[in-house]
Formats: sequence, structure tokens, C-alpha cells
Amino acid sequence: MSVQDLYKSKCCSSADALAHLQDGDFIIVPTGVGEPPSLLTELSEQRRRFRDIKVGQILAVRKYGYFDPETTEHVRHVAFFFGAASRAGGIAGWTDFIPSYFSEMPSLIDRGQMAADVVMAMASPMDRHGYFSISLGADYTMAAIKKARAVVLEVNPNVPYALGNCHVHISQVTALVESQEAITEVGLPKIGPVQEAIGKYVADMIDDGSTLQIGYGGIPDAVVMQLTSKHDLGIHTEMIGDGILTLIESGAVTNRKKNYLPGKTIATFALGSQKLYRYMDRNPGLEMHPVDFTNDPYLAAQNDNLVTINATLQIDLLGQCGSESLGHLPYSGTGGQSDFVRAANRSRGGKSFIVLPSTAKDDSISRIVPVLSPGTHVSTSKNDINYVVSEFGVAQLRGKSAKQRAAELIAIAHPDFRAELSLAAKQINLI
Repeated sequence: MSVQDLYKSKCCSSADALAHLQDGDFIIVPTGVGEPPSLLTELSEQRRRFRDIKVGQILAVRKYGYFDPETTEHVRHVAFFFGAASRAGGIAGWTDFIPSYFSEMPSLIDRGQMAADVVMAMASPMDRHGYFSISLGADYTMAAIKKARAVVLEVNPNVPYALGNCHVHISQVTALVESQEAITEVGLPKIGPVQEAIGKYVADMIDDGSTLQIGYGGIPDAVVMQLTSKHDLGIHTEMIGDGILTLIESGAVTNRKKNYLPGKTIATFALGSQKLYRYMDRNPGLEMHPVDFTNDPYLAAQNDNLVTINATLQIDLLGQCGSESLGHLPYSGTGGQSDFVRAANRSRGGKSFIVLPSTAKDDSISRIVPVLSPGTHVSTSKNDINYVVSEFGVAQLRGKSAKQRAAELIAIAHPDFRAELSLAAKQINLI
């Protein structure tokens, strides 16, 4: 049977595709805009006919009907990372949460420590050889496809056919549905004067020829906007977004100086505009790979001068970063922050930056604190931290004593809180 005949035989409606689900299944969905809206909308509408279906995803973009505390016994979301769609459920306790390093999620699936009964994912149109590209989220989805009992794809001509290890053959597909709607766009975060100040400190410390990993958020993007005059930058990251596209279009990114996969921009998921998605389509300078490839600290560190930029919510005077919760209340997740901090530490000439505004709530709360708030989830440990940057300067902590760290961090705290922090540090014998 030809690949075209196989395609036709597996094409069905969203409602018919749900016939491949069984009660108790764990459905794996890709990161962000890789989620299949037609399939998940149909699942939401039919959710009451199922029992104990779980939908696992690292970052939900849309709040589908199954995000419903009244129907969790039928279908419920399992977060690997909280976002706007899932955060309320995590705080209230009716959304489950599986913590892990992003880089290790494929191995959790491969070892059977995390279930993957069914995969539902967006995919590009099939090429003449019978391959689809899971370009918007290769992440842990490629590992799940190998383990799943059923693979259901939502095929959409607006999904780019990216290169790299992100391809699925029609013979691996159980069912497919076709859709036409535009891929969800996620714009750049708002950048204000605080973000710009932090961005300048970081940008000034990035040399020509560095390879970058850039997390999502206003401060990382503020760094990006100040790098357009740099030369021969490279990209080895988890997320490609419009900030990175801006750097590429400016000519600052050439990938020529990378000593690991030179000439290639490397990422595992995409989150941006239609312009970004068009850029990704069959672009020989871009490859999308599973997250155990992009985020593996050993592999990423093969790039000399690896610079990683990630944000945190709170940091204590030892350098412990609480980047994913507000006290015990979940906010996001570990994601790839720890992966890339460790990668930069291993890289020859590498630099890892943790960035944060010095205050929150209209300058009423210091984000630099003597000890983390009770229940805070530690994302980056005191042993891994290197540079910390606020709008008041740069603290370099790696190799420093506890007393030196406290002094460095107090120096970049908001001036209104420095005396208070110094007193607290004396009370706990840090200075």
C-alpha cells in the first residue's frame, strides 16, 4: 500500500479519532502550540463519557473544556509545567503535577516511569516519503510516539515541516484528522525600563561568537533586543521564539562559531508568530530535536562559550533560586533552567545568568531574600548558580563563600531593602 493510500485509510473525524481512547489512558500532548486544538476540543466535548483520562503536557496554551474541576474524574490535566491555562487548577489542587527536569522527560517515558498510552499532536502535512514533522514540539513527544499504543495526529498545512529528529512516518500513525486553522501566536512579553536595565548588564557580558540559550520572558527578550549588533552568535536552546528570530534577521546569529553542530540553530519547541512558523519551514539552518538532545547538559556544553539566560521569581542569600512557585503555590515548573545552568557551567568559557527584577508588587517586596519563602520549590541550587543580575547590577556567586554571596546579592538588591537584608544576614550568621 502506498503512503498516500495509508494516509487516506487513517484519515477520520475528530470524533472518530477518540474511539482509540480507553478509560485510564494517559495522553501525551506536545509543548505549547504543538497541542492539537481540534482533537482536544472534541475530547473536551465528549469528556463525560470517559473515566480517568489524563492529559499530560508541559505548557498548555489554551484553556480547553476539560480544565474543569467538576469533571476531573472523567478527564483531567496533568501539568509538567504550569502556565496561564493550568495555573489556577494547580493552585486549587484539581490539576495534577509531575515535577522533572525537562531534559529527562523522554527517559521517564522510555523507562515507563511516566505513562504514554496515547499521543495527540499537531503535525505538518505528509511529505512524499510518508513523513510528518512534529516541528512545534519535538520535546518528549518523540519518545512518547515510540511507546504509545495509539498515535493520533492533527495535520495542518500551517505547521512547518522542520528538519531534525522530529519526523513521524505514516506507518507509526494510528489515526489522523485534518484541520486548517492558524497556529496559535504567542507574542513577545512586555519590556519595561527594569527589564531593559537588566538586559544591558547581561548583553555587555556576552562576547561575539557565543552560543545562546534564551528562556521565555520579558528580561530574556530584553537581553535579545540588545544583542543585534553582536557578531557570529549561535543558538542552542529549548525554545525558539520571535526574539531569536529578530537576532537571526539582524545578522547577529550565524552559528558559524559553534563547535557543536555549527551552522545550525537548534531547539526543541517553538512559540511565536506566524512569521516564525514560516521561517521554520524546510529551513536547512534550523533543526528541531527532542529535549533529551537539546537540553542534555553534556551535549549543550559541547558548545564553547555557552551563555544561558533564565529568569527566577525569588533568590535567597545563598543563591538558591525559587523559579517555579510563590511559596508553596505553583506558578510554572522546572523546565530547562537547571539543565542549561549546568550546561553553561560545563562549557569552556560558559556563563549562566539568572535574571530577576529586584522587587515585586510595586517595589513593596524584595525578590532577594534572606531565606526562601516557606514551601518554595528550589529550581536552581546554590551549587549551580553563577551570575545573578538585577536592575542594580551583577552578582557573581560561583566559587564564592556564603558570606561573599550574601554581600554580592545585597549589593544588587533594591536600595530600600539593603539595610533590612544586611540585618537579617547578620542574624543568621551570613555576614
